[in-house]
Amino acid sequence: MTKMPDLLFSLGRLVALLAAIYLLLAVGAHFLSLGLMFPRPPVTYQLGADYLQLTAPDGAKIAARHWTNPQAKYTVLYLHGNYEQLGGLGEYIPSFVTAGYAVFAIDYRGYGRSEGSPNEANLCADTQLAYDYLRTKLGVPADRIIIFGYSLGSGPAVELALHQPVAGLVLQGVYVSVYRTLTRIPLFPWDKFVNLSKVPQLRCPIMVIHGTADGTVPFWHGVKIYEAITSRKTSLFVAGGPHTGLANFTGPHYWEELRKFTDSL
Repeated sequence: MTKMPDLLFSLGRLVALLAAIYLLLAVGAHFLSLGLMFPRPPVTYQLGADYLQLTAPDGAKIAARHWTNPQAKYTVLYLHGNYEQLGGLGEYIPSFVTAGYAVFAIDYRGYGRSEGSPNEANLCADTQLAYDYLRTKLGVPADRIIIFGYSLGSGPAVELALHQPVAGLVLQGVYVSVYRTLTRIPLFPWDKFVNLSKVPQLRCPIMVIHGTADGTVPFWHGVKIYEAITSRKTSLFVAGGPHTGLANFTGPHYWEELRKFTDSL
């Protein structure tokens, strides 16, 4: 018969082993995430007349582009997703202009022609820099700025809306947090862009857009975020909609619902 002290010792060793394995996995997830979070596509544009550079407080040059629209009531501060850069945005941002908006967008550090390296803090700092440029250099009032965070961009979008006044916030392909796009339940510490804990604190009107067949950020993320919002909110949940190309998939209804939201601000 196994003695109780021996059994407790064996259980203790097992617990210690499991704890060590968990710690190794947590540390591995942390460092692996830094490499996987920010995949960047090839750069497809050159800095020229269509682009400008913002200077961050640390001296880094951040590439930006302004799609003007003299008839627009609102300027959309567009925060793009992963594997995107300003050159590619030129293919579909004009649809926002056609729909009646002006648009201002940046490439985060390490993306496109922006200097530096991307991480959570830098993306938030770059977004703040873009907001400040809109307010002080372009003279856009806070109540005429709509933050649009797509996919990765939903993280810095939520963070900016926590600290700065805006007319509204649109979150498309939004995630609960970065780690939980891979693990439905929170397994590891040091998670990134934990949107779920932040959105209940937001006070601006919010629109959540998500496709039910999103294979990159599963649909339940959008539902969770929507349920957690305590300010005025609306949603566009697209049956069968994908992660990429959701506006084209949805068609005119996408722009009609976006217009309803912005008209209500």
